[in-house]
Amino acid sequence: MSDSAASTVKKILVVDDETDVTELLAYTLKAKGFVVETLNDPNRSIGVARSFLPDLVVLDVMMPDLNGIQILRMLRADAKLKKVPVIFLTAKAEEGDRIQGLETGADDYLCKPFSTKELVLRIQTILRRVTETAPEAPKLLTAGRIVLDGERHVVTVAEQEVELTATEFKLLRLLMERRGRVQTREHLLINVWNYETEIETRTVDTHVRRLREKLGSEADWIETIRGVGYRFAERRAAEAANT
Repeated sequence: MSDSAASTVKKILVVDDETDVTELLAYTLKAKGFVVETLNDPNRSIGVARSFLPDLVVLDVMMPDLNGIQILRMLRADAKLKKVPVIFLTAKAEEGDRIQGLETGADDYLCKPFSTKELVLRIQTILRRVTETAPEAPKLLTAGRIVLDGERHVVTVAEQEVELTATEFKLLRLLMERRGRVQTREHLLINVWNYETEIETRTVDTHVRRLREKLGSEADWIETIRGVGYRFAERRAAEAANT
């Protein structure tokens, strides 16, 4: 393998207390060209992740001692791991469980029993989304006290850096680039998540809500267009009312 080819190989960490699941995924993902590390002991997940530095983590939710939600929070609090995409893989299929997972910071959610083909496609989609670049996109986008630096991949609000996941950053950038234009949930799913329109649109609502929370006092730049989708405002509502 050439040095250039080796540099593009992606590393996947799989954490699941069921050995049959980790063995299946190790075999499947290695066959697709990934470098794979598997763990059945959730207590070792953060330590292994820090040394392995995965490009993506597949994480079970229901595990003894340390569950997936707790591990994800630890990943998001770690300077080296906070931006690593995470896919939850779990038997908890209720809508409330999916929403909790997404609100905690997961990038995707797949329920057991699952299709290995679908999981591989979702992994490839997320990795492509994280590594792709937007040609000719404005390097610096501003609105009020929000500054999005596309070159440095940094967002600040009132000159304070805001920690966004790769998905949240891409969502905000797309909304700001198309400022004043309504973006339907289906359009956002295709352009931010690279998903087809039949995928659950509640995913968009969850990520927008989390993004607004992180924007704090500047959250109202993102407007909800009831029954349609979202729009990044030309001007904030308070400013428009005073003109």
